[in-house]
Amino acid sequence: MIKGVGIDVVDVARFMETLERTPRLREKLFTPAERDLPPASLAARFAAKEAIAKALGAPAGMRWHDATVHRVVGGPPEVEITGTVAARADALGITSWHLSISHDAGIASAMVVAEG
Repeated sequence: MIKGVGIDVVDVARFMETLERTPRLREKLFTPAERDLPPASLAARFAAKEAIAKALGAPAGMRWHDATVHRVVGGPPEVEITGTVAARADALGITSWHLSISHDAGIASAMVVAEG
């Protein structure tokens, strides 16, 4: 059963300008495994985290580090959740995530389906 759906779109250049203007933001939004990705991939990871939050009903107090997106060679990206994100997912009965991310022509997007 589908428990939630989220989608987000990010302008890559604008997102990178924001990260450059606020250097600590990169550390706040991304786990160490994500921080050094190329600009389009960073923007896509941010879009994915926003989509995950929307699928969860955008709960207050959600920590950005509690959702990590992993690239899987030859397969779809995987979502790893911990802490605040895992707690909300458990409360909603979410047992699996389906994530699609893309970036082209300066735009990064992500769509997630939360299933339980």
